[in-house]
Amino acid sequence: MSAVIQNLASFVGLMLMALFVENAVFTRGLGVSRLVNLVTNSSVDGVIFCSLLTLVLVISAPLGFFANQFIMQQQFWFRDYIRPLILVVCAIIAFFIVLFGIFLVRPANTKNIVAVLPMATFNGAVLGPMLVTATQNYTFVQTMGFALGSGLGYGLAVLIVSEGQRRMNNRSVPATFKGLPINLLYIGILALAIYALTGHRVAI
Repeated sequence: MSAVIQNLASFVGLMLMALFVENAVFTRGLGVSRLVNLVTNSSVDGVIFCSLLTLVLVISAPLGFFANQFIMQQQFWFRDYIRPLILVVCAIIAFFIVLFGIFLVRPANTKNIVAVLPMATFNGAVLGPMLVTATQNYTFVQTMGFALGSGLGYGLAVLIVSEGQRRMNNRSVPATFKGLPINLLYIGILALAIYALTGHRVAI
């Protein structure tokens, strides 16, 4: 019973860390270009995008975990070099699993979901957390917690940046800064604020 509670605590702890402290966008800068494009492009549904990204992460994370375990047991001198490629393959497998699930369930907006799926899969916010969990030698439970937290954290980042963009769309913002410049400044300031929560200080 204590082992179950310990694993559950580890899962929740890593999930919350990935969601807030180690946020894929604000702390690690993963998927920033896609996020900026997402909040400025009204044709892409942010909820669908983030849901697909989280689903792909949760499916690809265990695949990446077992693949990394297998690679690390080998004595190949190039094993560290092929690990990123193997993780990309895991993401591709997750892509086809989700795609198969979409065609199996056939939701009302299937066409829109299928159009967004490649953007949600081949994204630094998917491959980055997988690489972090592999290099940090997380356990399976920690890997799943970090993957789920990273997906939810990306969704949180989309909500925050979308709300920020809505509030900054006013006359007070100089014309030179409107659009991409003000969005990048906003993300940068948020990143500094969240990065400070981890205890880091600016070197003087």
